[in-house]
Amino acid sequence: MEATMVDPKCIQIEESWKKHLLGEFSKDYMQTLRTFLQDELQQKKLIFPHGSEIFSAFNLTPFDQVKVVIIGQDPYHGIGQAHGLCFSVKPGIPAPPSLLNIYKELASDVGFTAPTHGHLISWAKQGVLLLNAVLTVEKNRAGSHHGKGWEQFTDKVVDVLNREKENLVFILWGSPAQRKCAHVDGRRHLILKAPHPSPLSSYRGFFGCRHFSKTNQFLSEKNLPPIHWQLP
Repeated sequence: MEATMVDPKCIQIEESWKKHLLGEFSKDYMQTLRTFLQDELQQKKLIFPHGSEIFSAFNLTPFDQVKVVIIGQDPYHGIGQAHGLCFSVKPGIPAPPSLLNIYKELASDVGFTAPTHGHLISWAKQGVLLLNAVLTVEKNRAGSHHGKGWEQFTDKVVDVLNREKENLVFILWGSPAQRKCAHVDGRRHLILKAPHPSPLSSYRGFFGCRHFSKTNQFLSEKNLPPIHWQLP
């Protein structure tokens, strides 16, 4: 955590992203966030994901390779779950309920066969930016790092993607993700909206949204390689 969060010169973030985001690490809100995280660690609180994994979404999906953006809220707060990609868990950790519902929709949409894991790294390596709105969380306290500064950072991420790239697909499940991307230009990018895949809301329109096949249809129309959604 310390090396990642304290010195802007030591930010462990992929170079093409660093070019767009490095200036954020010197801003007042990031200084406040850094102090908050240091205080939490000094109080011996467990923070997820590990410091080296906070920027995994960026390191696995360089700016120049982003084709699809999926927005989550904050990291999973159970031990061993979060590793810096929204909706994804580490190998050996059972897939959470929302991810199981994503698998169900994939099965009906593109003939997906659910794996025995919830590790989505193969999507990230194909250009799917799995971005949480908030990048850290305290153990067993969902939403505990909301309003501490991460939202401003990830707003910048969305803004840079919207302005600097063309023909992205923004997959927005649930009203928080949709609000976060309210200013994305639908003339230059494809915006797909549906309820969140949580068991509490999935039956209100997430099932049957066909976002995965719609994404690949759009990419193919733009002469871009489609996403191979099937996980190894």
